[in-house]
Amino acid sequence: MKRIFLGMCFGMVATAGFSQQAARMELNTADAKTTISRHIYGQFSEHLGHCIYGGYWVDEKLDVPKKDRIRLDVVEALKKIRIPNLRWPGGCFADEYHWRDGIGERSKRPKMINTNWGGVTEDNSFGTHEFLELCSLLNTEPYIAGNVGSGTVEEMSKWIEYLNSDGESPMTQLRKANGRAQPWKVQFWGVGNESWGCGGNMTPEYYANEFRRYATYARNYKGAPLKKIAAGANSGDYNWTEVCMKNIPKQMLWGLSMHYYTIPTGKWNQKGSATKFDEKEYFNTMKNCMKMEELVTRHSAVMDKYDPEKKVALVVDEWGIWTDVEPGTNPGFLYQQNSLRDALIAGTTLNIFNNHADRVRMANLAQTVNVLQALVLTKDKEMVLTPTYYVFDLFKEHMDAKLLPLQLSSPDYINGSEKIPAVNASASVDAAGRIHITFVNLDAKNAITVNTTIAGHTAGKISGRILTSGKFTDVNSFEHKNKVVPTVFKSFKKNGAALSVTLPRLSLVSLELE
Repeated sequence: MKRIFLGMCFGMVATAGFSQQAARMELNTADAKTTISRHIYGQFSEHLGHCIYGGYWVDEKLDVPKKDRIRLDVVEALKKIRIPNLRWPGGCFADEYHWRDGIGERSKRPKMINTNWGGVTEDNSFGTHEFLELCSLLNTEPYIAGNVGSGTVEEMSKWIEYLNSDGESPMTQLRKANGRAQPWKVQFWGVGNESWGCGGNMTPEYYANEFRRYATYARNYKGAPLKKIAAGANSGDYNWTEVCMKNIPKQMLWGLSMHYYTIPTGKWNQKGSATKFDEKEYFNTMKNCMKMEELVTRHSAVMDKYDPEKKVALVVDEWGIWTDVEPGTNPGFLYQQNSLRDALIAGTTLNIFNNHADRVRMANLAQTVNVLQALVLTKDKEMVLTPTYYVFDLFKEHMDAKLLPLQLSSPDYINGSEKIPAVNASASVDAAGRIHITFVNLDAKNAITVNTTIAGHTAGKISGRILTSGKFTDVNSFEHKNKVVPTVFKSFKKNGAALSVTLPRLSLVSLELE
């Protein structure tokens, strides 16, 4: 049994006296002070495999609705879940991408080899204008990662000028010549990516100096003050965070990133299958997923030393499950199926981010289409929405709502000699006073009833939706697209301030209390 106190964080201490199938939770509407940034629900799309080419950007002859070559059924699906931002062009690709190769007449754009992902030819037909048109169609904010690894200060500075300046200059004239009169006013700007690895194999001290140099020439233009994001730590490299927070002036920083992937086996050379795994591997995957709580807590603690007012955001701009690729696919394309297990990972991770909303103010799932933990899979004319897509649909009402800190006592989910908390949750209250609670029950065997007290809220209308399926390996395939989809949920009772909710095994539940 674990007693989990969720204030602004998600911690665990042991307790006793509760049934293995019961949990308790307390909320108080008077505690709603911190805003859950909508940007926690951001997405990431890299020039990798069929995310861009064959995902968003399709052949002119493909018989699907499109604008130019942007696939509109994918756009409409993402609009329904109101994705708040989209990170591009990478990832590792960002630090070999030279933006001028991707502007102007497409037939004249130079080709290149994508050395990070499969060694395929990149024709640069999808570049700056195409990406920002995609963002416009999605009604989402662009988040661009600039090239520090193989680029120059001048190159990054002039890209920003091309995007955001409305003055008289060679870059604005070039933009206008390429068909865009008004600046786009892009604000989210990544200064490099994974500079500890594929972005240059730098030391944190060297990167901090490089950030200061690049950021100096990353100018603000009228109506577009940049939100500069430093390339932060790999997983538990707390020294990287320490050095960056110590050596980079806070006025230069909007955010500091951190990357963490859930690996089912914990081994990068043999990660595990996306669809064929037993309960032991499922449990191990969920245990590895929950490490995000420790990472966010400890990186936040380092940041607090240098930024006690929490002005600098922790930006988890790559997260999700990473498995072995599907058999028969290009290993450099990172194509994997998406199961109920992945949905439970997404829900658990988003609950963690919500509960750390005082510091985590941006995050980006890797990746949106056809790569890693994708929301959407495409095959020629067909499209399928994955279980993870529906998690973002269930959770979207938390965006820009006020966090309701929780006190949660959860039973354990036990596998062999190991155990993890079976239930996790987050809650918020929106501008209209509606309370939204998202629960996840990770237990593969037991339904769990959560007895909740909500101080400051009287009985009213309640509605709910649930995402679950018979097996944690269940997927939505092109043959069976609706195997794992949300349905109406009614297993709850409300009596005054008391709420009782029974969560089936392997389930995600979203409640709205009016």
